[in-house]
Amino acid sequence: MLPDFLAAKLPGTLAEVERVVRTMEQSETIEGGADKLRPDVEMPGRLRWVRRRLGLVHAGLRALAALLPEKLNGCDPTIGAFGKQIGASDVLPKMRVMGAAYLQVLPPPIGFGPRAQQQWAGIRAAPARG
Repeated sequence: MLPDFLAAKLPGTLAEVERVVRTMEQSETIEGGADKLRPDVEMPGRLRWVRRRLGLVHAGLRALAALLPEKLNGCDPTIGAFGKQIGASDVLPKMRVMGAAYLQVLPPPIGFGPRAQQQWAGIRAAPARG
């Protein structure tokens, strides 16, 4: 059992993940946003850390918009747009409650299902050495 406030398959809380995604959505560049969030880490590590959170959260929001069209009709899959649509400042915890019936299929950090497949689409298997 995972407490409602913790992020699934990521360290930390949903509020911490939401803060990262909000910062990135408001940043002009991904590098600039990553610089603000992780100045102690080299740029490649910052970008991986940020992109993982962005990809997972946006995939979860797209899935919720498709599963709950009556509540999230036409809503862009961003923290800002979802917050306006539902009138909440703590979007990810609210999304976990709204999507409670679908938690087993929703991607982390909102749900407990598998990670979004598109995230892995660009990764190719290493060539066999012979």
